[in-house]
Amino acid sequence: MNNLVVIKGGGDLATGIAHRLRKSGIYVVITELAQPTVIRRSIAFAQAVFTGEAAVEGITGRLVKADEIWQTLAQGIIPVVIDPEGKCIDRLRPWGVVDAIIAKTNTGTAEADAPVVIGVGPGFTAGLDVHAVVETARGHDLGRVYYEGAAQADTGIPGNIGGYTIERLIKAPVDGIFKGLKTIGDTVKAGEPVAEVNEMVVSAAIDGVLRGLLHDGLPVYQGMKIGDIDPRCRQEHCFTISDKARAIGGGVLEALLCLKGERLHDRI
Repeated sequence: MNNLVVIKGGGDLATGIAHRLRKSGIYVVITELAQPTVIRRSIAFAQAVFTGEAAVEGITGRLVKADEIWQTLAQGIIPVVIDPEGKCIDRLRPWGVVDAIIAKTNTGTAEADAPVVIGVGPGFTAGLDVHAVVETARGHDLGRVYYEGAAQADTGIPGNIGGYTIERLIKAPVDGIFKGLKTIGDTVKAGEPVAEVNEMVVSAAIDGVLRGLLHDGLPVYQGMKIGDIDPRCRQEHCFTISDKARAIGGGVLEALLCLKGERLHDRI
């Protein structure tokens, strides 16, 4: 299969990328952790690790074993494999690899992994460890492709939505085991309990819709992001791919097709 791309990571941004590629006729395989710490689970193929399958806007991702990848692709379903080290890449020999883990650092992706290798967000340098980098910072350059250099450095401050930045985030108060008290899509008020860690209650800082929340039972550390509130109060936004993810997906599609064309031209 000469139009296969492996995406490392199955979070909401990686899902936006996978959805755009699959809609464009490109086959996709997603690699994930055994316990993904994904916040926006309702629109993330990583959720398949917990539930077996995850459907996002008409496309399904399914948790499979490595030897089930090809038959799953033939069914039009995106295989999600637990493979944090990306060992399946050597066996699958995809023409593209996209690192969309969003770790803000390169955790092991290299140009030699495939004919076209894309890094998403900060932590990568085009021409050094990847062939291209796609910008993830909100603003004028969101989704821009860098064929040289790097994306904007991580500021640690989330993008402004509805006049709020850091206030949107829900963070763990202590180390421990996470438990949600609310469900993604619920409307919450400032001061209302939304989760607990080791029975210590965590409350919302602002009014809005609970757009993201960790999966129950996951271990967390103090200060770790465990939820996200959207002050725009649009419940449907919790269950559809975001504008940010779509823009980044478009940038990745551009980079893959552009660089694939260059590789083919070089062979002529």
